[in-house]
Amino acid sequence: MKLAAEKRGKGGLSELRRNGRLPAVIYNREINMSVSIETRAFDKAFRTAGNSSLIDLDIAGDVHSVIVKQVQMDKRRREPMHVDFYAVSANEAIQVPVPVEYVGNPVGVRDGGQLHVQRREVLISVLPRDIPAHIELDVSALEIGESLHVADIVDKLPATAEVLDDLDLALVAVVPPRVAEEEEEGLEAAEPQVVGEVDEDEEGAGEDSAEE
Repeated sequence: MKLAAEKRGKGGLSELRRNGRLPAVIYNREINMSVSIETRAFDKAFRTAGNSSLIDLDIAGDVHSVIVKQVQMDKRRREPMHVDFYAVSANEAIQVPVPVEYVGNPVGVRDGGQLHVQRREVLISVLPRDIPAHIELDVSALEIGESLHVADIVDKLPATAEVLDDLDLALVAVVPPRVAEEEEEGLEAAEPQVVGEVDEDEEGAGEDSAEE
């Protein structure tokens, strides 16, 4: 995945956004650079890569391998306002959330239970070249009352990866219909969370946090 960016100076963020460009910062221990990217191009790249895949950020021919570290959102319009890119080093492990994809039709579901997904990603530390696009977890053998946990995905990860989440955390379970209905009612009462969303007044990692 490749994304073009341009260096920028301080100020003028509102005008930048009106012109269809998104302010961003690229940083690590050695660099901290303010850039801008096309909003539509970023939206397309982020939908594809998320925050667990590498993006080649091209700044006037100077290419940095980055991951999306944080996206500040306008909560009312559901639009990105600012992006923090973290520039990775080939031999330095980074922390990334990796999506978990559940495959198969559980035995318990065929017996009348319902599949209850409790987590859709796990946090790992891994070398950039070994970041998996996703982790597949077969749920076919699950019966009513049974579950799979973070420990069950360890052997599916690259050798350089380390799981940072608690291994005892449940990922998915097959529950009786009544339990599933009660949990769904509880979820409906809660406000949905947007991926990558942070509070508008939360400061970013780069030099843009005080701008505007």
